[in-house]
Amino acid sequence: MITAAEVEDALRGVDDPEIGINVVDLGLVYGVRVEGDAVEIDLTMTSPACPLGAYLEEQVQAAVREAAPEAGEVRVALVWDPPWGPERMSPAAKRELGWKP
Repeated sequence: MITAAEVEDALRGVDDPEIGINVVDLGLVYGVRVEGDAVEIDLTMTSPACPLGAYLEEQVQAAVREAAPEAGEVRVALVWDPPWGPERMSPAAKRELGWKP
């Protein structure tokens, strides 16, 4: 069965289409839990008004299913607390956007 670390690795293949950086490095993944064959992912958006929530949910589920076809239920919960902020981005994402980490 897949581990939480492997789920996170799979999610590195899901890019935010507006920014072109993966959801993990953007700091949009708030949590990953694996219990038995069920996978739960807490995901946020950079803004509650982001129109890509449903799209990214689908992409996250697809990435997990590809990495672990044996997984049972794959649940993605959109969460808003704490609110996302740029401090959640990885140093690599900040560099890619031209920010000094």
